[in-house]
Amino acid sequence: MILGITGGSGCGKTTLLQLLKERGALILDCDEIYHSLLQTDQAMLRAIDARFPGVVEDGVLQRKKLGNLVFSDKTALADLNKITHAAVKAQVKRALETQPELAAIDAIALFEGGLAELCDVTVAVTAPLEDRVKRLMTRDHISEAYARARIAAQHEDGWFRQRCGFVLANDGTRETFFDKCLAFLQECGIMEP
Repeated sequence: MILGITGGSGCGKTTLLQLLKERGALILDCDEIYHSLLQTDQAMLRAIDARFPGVVEDGVLQRKKLGNLVFSDKTALADLNKITHAAVKAQVKRALETQPELAAIDAIALFEGGLAELCDVTVAVTAPLEDRVKRLMTRDHISEAYARARIAAQHEDGWFRQRCGFVLANDGTRETFFDKCLAFLQECGIMEP
């Protein structure tokens, strides 16, 4: 079974992913894949540099500089996504060639990147805005303004809810959300009740 897990930054997808990892799932973190490609895929890096001059310095992408450009400009973000989605999807497909019994694709752009079509089940993880802002600031060591800009550049929870087969709302305690994740995995037949 291949699960597609999506939702905005800071929603708490890690809790669900950790449970799947403990169950032996192959975890395909598309952010991680993207960052790896920035080190190994020179063609992708050149394309980013051509579209966003000055964001690549000495062969290294300046992520915050790029973020400041794309998180405030939907056209720029769409252009970046055109460059990166195909490369990420190709890496995911290569990883799935091993035909794992259980895999999870963690991707904020699960649908836009064409990854949802690879999944048997899709689930959106949602959370209140203020919780997300606090999590991003803590996790990524960024300012509140940058965290808010990042979230504002992403789809709202309703967009994810409409497209996914399941929704897990991370709107309570950590323990409550953990229990929701367990119940979801049991419903999917991944974990025993």
